[in-house]
Amino acid sequence: MTVLVSACLLGLDCKYNGGNNLTEAVREYLRDKVTVAVCPEVMGGLPVPRVPCEIRDGHVVSRDGKDMDEAFSRGADRIMEAIAHTEIDLAILKDRSPSCGCGKIYDGTFTGTLTDGNGVFAERLQKAGIPIVTENEIGTWIRGEQVGENI
Repeated sequence: MTVLVSACLLGLDCKYNGGNNLTEAVREYLRDKVTVAVCPEVMGGLPVPRVPCEIRDGHVVSRDGKDMDEAFSRGADRIMEAIAHTEIDLAILKDRSPSCGCGKIYDGTFTGTLTDGNGVFAERLQKAGIPIVTENEIGTWIRGEQVGENI
């Protein structure tokens, strides 16, 4: 089984603030799987650390008001090209992220408010038919229980 995973969930310091989102349940699940770790934002050329971004009205914007669509799309496209000839069985992505969020993302007001939607990269994975779970759903998914609309 080959699993694509947000690199921050594995402890790689690629998060906007220079940190990570290490999730032991994800690491444990991946122990006997082929893992493809990715960070669409870094692949899009963004630095670590970087100004936080959210999706507002269908566009990725930074907290300081810059349009970031191009970098986010470039990173998602580069990863999709890189995995084009790899059979990915599952993606485990960082929830709420403007790249990897699936089902719920921040609304672009930078107030912690959530709205329905997907991140730029998650949207591409869904269109490609790759099943997605977030780090918060992995336990439920492992137990074989229903997980939202992502699967």
